[in-house]
Amino acid sequence: MTLRFHDSATASIRDFVPLKEGQVSLYYCGATVQGEPHIGHVRSALAFDQLTRWLQTSGYAVTVIRNVTDIDDKILVKAAENNEPWWALAYRFEQAFEDAYDALGILKPTYEPRATGHIPEMHALIASLIERGHAYPALDNSGDVYFDVRSWPQYGSLTHQNIDDMQAAPDADPRGKRDPRDFALWKGHKEGEPETAKWDSPWGAGRPGWHLECSAMVTKYLGTEFDIHGGGLDLRFPHHENEMAQSQAAGHGFANFWMHNGMVTYAGEKMSKSIGNTINPREMLELARPLVVRYYLGQAHYRSVLDYRPTSLAEAAAAVERIETFIHAAVARLFPGGNGDWGVTATLPDAFREAMDDDLNVPAALAVLHETVRAGNTALAAKDEDGAALALQSAVGMMSALGINPLDEQWQQGSGSAAQQTALDVLANAQLEARAQARAEKNWAESDKIRDTLAAAGVEIADSAEGSTWSLKK
Repeated sequence: MTLRFHDSATASIRDFVPLKEGQVSLYYCGATVQGEPHIGHVRSALAFDQLTRWLQTSGYAVTVIRNVTDIDDKILVKAAENNEPWWALAYRFEQAFEDAYDALGILKPTYEPRATGHIPEMHALIASLIERGHAYPALDNSGDVYFDVRSWPQYGSLTHQNIDDMQAAPDADPRGKRDPRDFALWKGHKEGEPETAKWDSPWGAGRPGWHLECSAMVTKYLGTEFDIHGGGLDLRFPHHENEMAQSQAAGHGFANFWMHNGMVTYAGEKMSKSIGNTINPREMLELARPLVVRYYLGQAHYRSVLDYRPTSLAEAAAAVERIETFIHAAVARLFPGGNGDWGVTATLPDAFREAMDDDLNVPAALAVLHETVRAGNTALAAKDEDGAALALQSAVGMMSALGINPLDEQWQQGSGSAAQQTALDVLANAQLEARAQARAEKNWAESDKIRDTLAAAGVEIADSAEGSTWSLKK
C-alpha cells in the first residue's frame, strides 16, 4: 500500500512522495514557553513522534525541526506577573516541556531552534515581503510592520475561508493597519516593555511577530520548500494560515503537506481552568506509568478528538498490562537466558503496515497488535513455541514502531531492569507450570498452596480455557 496522509490544505488524503527520494523534511510547531505544558501540547508532539517513527520504519531518513517560541506577548505578560525576567521564565518553562517530552519517549528533533536566535533571518524575510509589495511599515509610525492580507489573493486557502468573513487580527493597534486583518510581522518596542525584549531593525527597535518566527526558522533549516508542516488543529488559523501566506508571498513553495492533530477534551467538553476540568502531563504521570500515559495519548487517530475521562488511564493501563504479560511470559519461555534478539521491521504484519500507511491509522494498528497478543497467549498455553515466537517477534516490531515496546530501556526506569523482569518471569512461569501439573493430578491442596504463595508475593493468577497467566497486583 502507498503511504498516504491527510493534507489540510487540500482537505484530502494524498499519496505521500517526498521531495527528495529517501528523505523526509518535517517541521512541527513546538512550545510557546509562557507556562507549563498542557495535555494538548504533549498530544501534538506525540502525534508527530508517531509520524517520525513510522517514516523511519518505512525506510526514510527524517530531518525533524521543532521550534521553541521564546519571545512572545504572552511570555512578557506572564514574566511581569511573576516579577521575573522574561528570558528566565521562558527558559524555565522550556525545560518543563523537555521533561514532559522525555518522560513520554518523544524522540529528540534533529534540531530545536529558538526564535530569539533567528532575528536576522526574520529581518530578511520582512524586507523581501516589503519589496514584493506584501508588507508595509505601520501607518502610525509605531515601528510595527504588517503583512498586507489583501495583497495576497490566496490568503485563506489553508483554512478555506473568505477574507471578508475573517475576524480582525488582535496582535497590534489597528490604527496602524490598512486592514484590521493585517497581521504583525514586526512589533515596535512600546513604553514599559523590557529593554532586553527588543532588537534593532530597519523599521525601529522591536521584536518579531509570532507567525514570522516559524517561517524564518523552517526556511533556514529545511529550505524554502519542504515535505510536511505539522501542529495542533488550533494552530490552523491564524498561525498556520499566516505562515503559509507570508512564506508563499515571499516566493517560497513552503510545505508540501499540512498535517494537524485533533484536540483533547475532558468528558466530552473543552478543557477549561475556570470550570476545573483540566489535567496536565505532570498530573497524568502521577496517576500512571509513563508508558501507560504514552499509550493513552497515542491510541486514538491523530486527527480525531481524544476524550479524557477519569477512567481513561486505568483502561490504558489494563491494555498495556495485557501486552506486557504476554511479552514477559514469551521472553521467559523462549529466551530464558536473556531478552533475545528479534528482527523488528521484517516481522511487521501486513495488516499493521497497511493501517499505518493509511494516514497513520493507529487504532487499526493497535487492533492488529492486540490480536497478535491474543494469538501469542494461545500459542503459549498450547506450548506452541513456534507460534509464540512468531507472535513475540511481530508484537515487538509493532510496539517498537509505535514507541511503546516495554522491553526498551526507556520504560525500564522505576520498574526494575529487563534482566530482573525476565528473572521474575522465569520464576512465576515455573510456579504456573507446577500448579498446572498439580491440577492435572487433581492435587488441589498443592495447587492452592502455589496460588497462595504467588499471591503473597504480589502475583495474581488468571485462569482461562487457554491456560493460566500471571500479573503483578495493582
